[in-house]
This record gives sequence, structure tokens and C-alpha cells, in this order.
Amino acid sequence: MRPLDGIKVVTLEHAIAAPFCTRQLADLGARVIKIERPGVGDFARGYDERVHGLASHFVWTNRSKESLSLDVKHKEAAPILDALLADADVLVQNLAPGAAARLGLSYEALSERYPKLIVCDISGYGDDGPYRERKAYDLLIQSESGFLSITGSPGEPAKAGCSIADIAAGMYAYSNILSALLMRGRTGRGCRIDVSMLESMVEWMGYPLYYAIDGQTPPPLAGASHATIYPYGPFPAGDGKSVMLGLQNDREWKLFCEHVLLQPELATDERFAANSRRSARRAELRDLIVDAFSKLSAAQVIERLDRAGIANAQMNTMADVWAHPQLQARERWRDVQTSAGTVPALLPPGAPSAFDARMDAVPALGQHTESILRELGYDATRIGALREAGAI
Repeated sequence: MRPLDGIKVVTLEHAIAAPFCTRQLADLGARVIKIERPGVGDFARGYDERVHGLASHFVWTNRSKESLSLDVKHKEAAPILDALLADADVLVQNLAPGAAARLGLSYEALSERYPKLIVCDISGYGDDGPYRERKAYDLLIQSESGFLSITGSPGEPAKAGCSIADIAAGMYAYSNILSALLMRGRTGRGCRIDVSMLESMVEWMGYPLYYAIDGQTPPPLAGASHATIYPYGPFPAGDGKSVMLGLQNDREWKLFCEHVLLQPELATDERFAANSRRSARRAELRDLIVDAFSKLSAAQVIERLDRAGIANAQMNTMADVWAHPQLQARERWRDVQTSAGTVPALLPPGAPSAFDARMDAVPALGQHTESILRELGYDATRIGALREAGAI
């Protein structure tokens, strides 16, 4: 038994935020019916062809779902949507601003007929305010939230390498849906959840916001280094590889000087006697560290850091992560089916020992259309007519 066995989720979703949310629900056992545009589907299906001809984003966010192809604007779509929602627990959508309401799928329009239904709307800026109609993509929200202003190198702001604004919104949608299901168990009523990508990212920006409160100087662009703690970040070794390390306090600084740099006198050097001083003299201190590391391989540096109890990591490539010994040792990979064959997929982080996470196939476009419609009472003749009319 899984926590969400018996929970039915209907989702009008595309891109990343909503699909990432509903995949987490599917991992926990929920039945997720993904409604896709006939012939085209979720446009994330076309982002690339890197996974044996399938899109990397889509494979990542859509396993364990059922795909129903349906033109939601077609005159025949409304009764199908009504039938789907009649026993649904959750409706999730991240359509263009106002689109769900125009389809009659707002919480206000549905709550009287389906009082137990939880409706989760995911948008760029929320459903009111001056920005409500603006289109929002991950990079745009990274920019609006201030993330780009603190990420990158001096003079070269950089976006995150993965879709963090989408991921943030998807995770807040997921956790709020779980909370709403718990609340419904007490009250018997559903509710509306309004998730804004901007607000999700601004929550993640809490530290830099408070750091710059009352007009103070914001954290500087520091590349892969920490903006306010030093030494913390990547340093090259003599073999051309880089080692990521992080010192958190003066005790670790002393150990670093004695056992890694083999220069114990630096531990009492007034130039570097506190983190604020080390951070202020980054260039000077970096030269000293790079010079010491230049005589060692990355493996030798890591060995010294480990002996001293200094936190460190390798700067792994994607190939390194696929083969990561820790993930292999903990058996975190599983095989998942797709229309293009089997692919590896990471087990959901933090899954309790009481149940196995659901790791079913990534659906082909419209793969479950006929079976879902038959379940709703449509026979072969009616299904054929819908297909002929372009409704499915």
C-alpha cells in the first residue's frame, strides 16, 4: 500500500512545474490522468530527443501517468471533463493565465458540484495583481525573483543550469496538495491552491533578501564560490582537476592550515584570522591555496581534506553522476519503461521504508485515451466518432 493509493488526479499540464508536481503524487501511488492536446501533446515532449528519441524533460517529469489526448476546447470535451472530475480528488493546471477559468475549470465554477475537489492552479505570478496576465518561463522568473542578480561571476550573471523556478513551484504545489488532502480528511471539503512561481522563488531567496535588507549591499556575484564565506568553492589542483571545499569556522581554518596546506603559521596570520578577513582578502588567500595545491593531484588534496575533517566534493560531470559510487552503493537507480525502451530513473528521495515508490512507465501521447473513455462509459462507436471529429 502506498500513501496516495486510491487518489485520482486530473491534470491539464505542460512544461515542468505542474508535471513535476504530479509526478511526485504518482510516485506515492496516486492515479494521474494527464490531458494532452491531440497530435501534439505536452509541448515538453518536443524539447529535445536525447533519451532514445524522447525529450529529457518529459521523461524526467512524467513517469507513472496515464495520457489522455483531448482537445479541451472541442464541444465534446466538456462532458468528458465532467465525467473525469466526478470522482477526482485533485485537479492541477498550469495553462496560460485565465485559460482554465474560460474552460469552466476554476475552483469557483467546480466547488459547488464537486465540494471535495482540490484545485491547484500553478502560474507565473498568481491569479491577481498587475502581473497576473504575464507569461512566465523559468528563466524569466529566475530574473524577476532576483536570483540572477546573485548568481554568476562579476559582470557575468548566470542562470541556474536546471529549471529551479519550475522545480520550486512544483514542489510547493505538491506539498500544498498533500496538506489539502489531510485537511479534507478532517473537514470533508476541498479547497483552492494558488501557487506562484515568483513567490516560490522569492521564498528561496530569503537569505540574500535579508542579507541586503534596509538597502544594504547585496551578496556579490561569486561564481562557484560562496558569496560570504571563504575559502569555500572550487580550487584547481596540480593535475588540472578541481576540488570543491568548504570551511565553516575558525576551528576548521586552523585544521586546514595545519593538515592540508601544511602551513600552520597561516592559522594565526592576522590577515586571515576571521572569516570576514579571509573573505575580504580572497585574491591573496586564493593565490596561497592554489600554490599549495599545484604540487598535488586532486585525489591527494581530497585525501588531506578528508584526514583533516574538512568538507569537500569532486566537481562531477553528468557522466560522473550517472556512475556515482554512493548512488550505486545505495541502489538508488531503477529501470523505467518508455515507448523508446528502458531508461534508468532515480528513486524518489526520502521514500519511507513502509512502501515502495511507484516507478511505472512514461506514457506515449494518448496511450490511455481509449481505456479511460471506456471506463467513463464510451463504447467503440462513440470513441471512433470522437476521433473522427478531432476531439481526441
